[in-house]
Amino acid sequence: MAKNNKSEEKSLPPGLEKQQSRGKALPPGWEKKLNKGAILDPVVYEQGEVVDRDESTGTVTIETADKTIQVIEKTREIIDILN
Repeated sequence: MAKNNKSEEKSLPPGLEKQQSRGKALPPGWEKKLNKGAILDPVVYEQGEVVDRDESTGTVTIETADKTIQVIEKTREIIDILN
């Protein structure tokens, strides 16, 4: 049985959201949740800076406080973690 994607789309807890909004790194436990094929948390996506957009493939590269993540723009599916 497939997992419900809603659990993957939950917002960060308020303390972590505040920390992320200040440009601080997420704790290691949250970084481990960044896996290829997973859906990037909407808060992380919104607070990240788009550093590249490839309209021909529909992908964007997002830079967070300490990670650069390539995702499919419409779904936020992680396709690569660059660092």
